[in-house]
Amino acid sequence: MKFYFFFLCCLAILNFGFSQNKTIEVCSNGCDYISIQHAIDQANAGDSIFIKKGIYKEHNIFINKKSLHIYGEKGSIIDIDNKGYGFKIEATDFSLKNLLIKNTGVSYTSDYASIYLFKCFDFEIKNITLEKAFFGFLIEKSKNGLVENNDISGIGQSEASSGNAIHLWHSQYIKVKNNHVYNMRDGIYIEFGSHSVFEHNDSHDNMRYGLHFMFSNDNQFSYNTFRNNSAGVAVMFSKRITMNNNVFKKNWGTASYGLLLKEINDAEIYHNNFDNNTVGITTDGSTRINYRENDFTNNGYAVKFIGGSYQNKFYKNNFLYNNFDLSYSGGLNDNSFDNNYWSSYTGYDLDKDGFGDVPYRPVKLFSYLVSQTPESIILLRSLFIDLVDFSEKVTPVFTPKNLIDQKPLMRKVQW
Repeated sequence: MKFYFFFLCCLAILNFGFSQNKTIEVCSNGCDYISIQHAIDQANAGDSIFIKKGIYKEHNIFINKKSLHIYGEKGSIIDIDNKGYGFKIEATDFSLKNLLIKNTGVSYTSDYASIYLFKCFDFEIKNITLEKAFFGFLIEKSKNGLVENNDISGIGQSEASSGNAIHLWHSQYIKVKNNHVYNMRDGIYIEFGSHSVFEHNDSHDNMRYGLHFMFSNDNQFSYNTFRNNSAGVAVMFSKRITMNNNVFKKNWGTASYGLLLKEINDAEIYHNNFDNNTVGITTDGSTRINYRENDFTNNGYAVKFIGGSYQNKFYKNNFLYNNFDLSYSGGLNDNSFDNNYWSSYTGYDLDKDGFGDVPYRPVKLFSYLVSQTPESIILLRSLFIDLVDFSEKVTPVFTPKNLIDQKPLMRKVQW
């Protein structure tokens, strides 16, 4: 009798184990289910749902079961038909892969998203294509997630009628990598997020920012490209940020920049390329930031200081063919500009130690005049302005007297 009871218990455990791993198929004909939502409702924890190719007109697909894994084959299309959300997910240990989702509803009162996550943990969203999205991925109060190899685009008509491609709010330990985002309001947006990594993303042609975050500490941004956005990248009210090996390119406009730093403290910014922006970096009220081995090439302004910024260090950077290398207002405030390469430096190196024998003043009087009277920019290439800048260099009156690179490099920094 005891042996029989033991045998039944083992059989029940085995059956339970097998039930955890079944695959449910969804298709228009001949499958277990024709509705994605119905398949999810009938699934158990640990099941996989395979969506075969076809067009599924469903919206507000709700997932609240843990350990559910949903994936499609090539040609699997979910058409939300402008009726709201695509997926709404409150779950742990789930994955969503290999789907095309289109036509998220536009709303001026609700943040409709193609995929909305709320209090989700240990998740993966991979190989998803979103077309005509309002918000792409809206991720709130979530943790330990991977967002990888996704393509997200919107209709791109106005900021008011567009959302953000990847939007994180109150989320931690998220890895966002290899995503392509464009024609949205912001490409990537983070608020109250921390300990996350953003790498190898391409964010371009967005109506506001390629990247925008605030109140978000201890995050890393590496090997991303931010190009042709209305106002580049805005980083605000955050601490302990690392930005390395990124490209900030062709972010042009009357109020545009490659990178805006507003009230940022204790950051490392290195090995980045700022190319053809109205302003490479605008820094406002930012303190204890190390800028090293960055390239500033063909920008209107390479770096523009506004507001009180303290204890920042610029060293071993390349300033190449910018209209203005540096615009500066106020006192030096313990900021330093040492051992940089300046393409406009005309000094010499008699002792051949690799450093210029004559210190370099990177702030031109004309940059000060333009900041006071923008219309004066039309005089940029005139001989009169060259004479004005030379006189200010000899006897500084309007520019910071002690803002000098004492040992400018004679050769471009290789990194």
